[in-house]
This record gives sequence, structure tokens and C-alpha cells, in this order.
Amino acid sequence: MRAVYASAELDSLLDSESAPWRAQASESIQLIGTPAGLQPTEAIRASYTGKVIGATTSVRVRALHNGDVLAFRLEWEDPHEDNALLDNDSFPDAAAIALPAVADAPLVLMGAPGKPVNAWYWRADEPNSARHVTAEGLGTSRTLDVDVVKARGVWKEGRWNVVIARAMNVTVPGAARITPGSDTGFGVAIWEGSHKERAGIKAFSGDWKVLTIDPTHAGGAA
Repeated sequence: MRAVYASAELDSLLDSESAPWRAQASESIQLIGTPAGLQPTEAIRASYTGKVIGATTSVRVRALHNGDVLAFRLEWEDPHEDNALLDNDSFPDAAAIALPAVADAPLVLMGAPGKPVNAWYWRADEPNSARHVTAEGLGTSRTLDVDVVKARGVWKEGRWNVVIARAMNVTVPGAARITPGSDTGFGVAIWEGSHKERAGIKAFSGDWKVLTIDPTHAGGAA
């Protein structure tokens, strides 16, 4: 997949209907449920044995950057807009982009000791913000901050359109550093709240996909 260079301000990148996004074709990525055997506690593994995990089976993805910020646009079908965390039995829809903070970090295991995975995490109960997360293995996720990652989500007529963006040059430990003109791995995860998905109960894209980031001024969306 290609992250196209676009001479666009952040507000334009966060608008899923802006001209730079409309100019780009999307790529369909198939999703699978996280295996019950990979859940972080015995109680969760036991409660989900034999049950379907991962209600969302595919997501359409586009990527743009303006030389400073890398943005992903995610679009997927969801007949229910779950936008509130009401109690222990009601969960919001959510989405995340994952990138390796070091080249050989394993995505399926959400990293490993000394090999962190960096996630940009959006939830429908916080529709215009996101969390900057790092993990070094299953069950180890922690929030780095709530300011660096920007996001905007809109649900309409049974579909979510969510843009998640972050400055490429971030030096916080556990954060992925991204350079125009290079390649990186990326992954996608979707949580459907009406399916009671949260934490490790989600649909995800499997192993790393390749993202080729255009050099600045390489040509693309205007």
C-alpha cells in the first residue's frame, strides 16, 4: 500500500471527505478475529473458547502524508453506532493503526520485551481525539499520551469513516518513527461495540502489511 504525498493542512487530512482523500483509491484489507488462545488471561480465554471473535471482516484503507503528518482513512460497515461506554456490558466501537517501533516487533503478539509496537487508537466515545499507545507483548498496552495522535470519526448510514493521524517524527520511547521515502509495516484493528469487543477481543489484519511512504513532493493528491 502507498501513502501518497498531499500538500494539505492537518484539518484537511482529518476530514474524510476532503479533496485529497477523494482523489485516492482505497485498498480492502481482510480482517480476522484474534484467536482465543492469544487472549491475555485464562478467564478471557475460557469465556471465548468456541465463540466468534472479530465481527468486522474487512476495512477499506487509504493513506496520505503532508511531509510532517501521516494519516490513515479507515472505512468499514457497521450497522450499529456504538458511541458510549455505559457500563461493564456496553462498549464503544473503536479502531487502531499499529506500526512497529523497531523493525522486528511482532504484531500478532503486540510486540515483545524490547520490541514495542506503537498503536494509534480511536474510540467512538471520544470521536475527535485518540490515544498514543505502546505495547511490548499481550496485555502490556499503556498510553503514552492523548495529544500526539489526532483523529476524527463519523458514522453515517451504516458505515464508519475514521481518520487517524500522527506527526511522523516523534521521539518518545515506544513510538514509531516514520520517514518520507521509506517503507514501514502497518496493521489495522477494529472493535465492534455491539459485539462486546474490547481490549484483545477484536478483528485485526494479521501480520504486518507494507506501507510505502512517498518522498515529499513526489506528486499525488493536491
